[in-house]
Amino acid sequence: MEMDDVLAVPSMPAASPSYPHGPYRFIDREYLIITYQSDPDAIREALPAPLEPDGSNNVMFEVIRMPDSAGFGDYTESGIVIPAKLKGEAVNFTAQMYLDDEPPIAGGREIWGFPKKHGDPQLGVIHDTLTGRLSYADVLVAVGTMGYKYQNMLYDIEGGKACSPESIIKKMSKTQVNLKIIPDVDGKPAISQLVGYNLADIQVKGAWSGPARLQLHSHVNAPVADLPVRKVMGGLHFIADLTLPYGRILHDYLKQ
Repeated sequence: MEMDDVLAVPSMPAASPSYPHGPYRFIDREYLIITYQSDPDAIREALPAPLEPDGSNNVMFEVIRMPDSAGFGDYTESGIVIPAKLKGEAVNFTAQMYLDDEPPIAGGREIWGFPKKHGDPQLGVIHDTLTGRLSYADVLVAVGTMGYKYQNMLYDIEGGKACSPESIIKKMSKTQVNLKIIPDVDGKPAISQLVGYNLADIQVKGAWSGPARLQLHSHVNAPVADLPVRKVMGGLHFIADLTLPYGRILHDYLKQ
């Protein structure tokens, strides 16, 4: 390989790159998001400075089906997202992620700093219930349930609009933040950053709200239960097409 060939490789290993160059388009991405109130001290502990709690004590447990993901394939992921503030801006911090496909694990960690680990999340409809599960190392660590298509958010029962696609797109376009930590060859930090990104080209195909429940179970390598459930606020189910663009550095710990 010549130098230009090396620089053109999108990812490791060079003989068979784990993922191609972006941006990355997702079709029919299906979300189950259960919002719940948790312990404020646990939230503070999970947020790296200079991120601050937003005061709501809310946490979001997510299970996401991605059947058509450019460069990454067909996979499911699950995780914990915490609403926060960064220099006064409302953002969402991704605290934990678990998924079942190597390319998005490698790409997510290496490009955006997603805290991705290999797990076994599942999302499906069982009779009248939208059910999300997360297992890690053959142990069930989370179960989220929601009434299936309980309340259409785009149209109310009389046919009038209850929630516009634009309002959902606005929520999805909120700045998302990850803590990216990559060591150097000597084990010391080579990269230690807060990375931000904003989803783009979002098209909402359907959205529903409804009653939900969530159970979290302790696991040493999948500590979702470290953010305990105090009160479930409700569930959100929606399907959308979107583009995941490259990110930007919001805070560089090595330059402070």
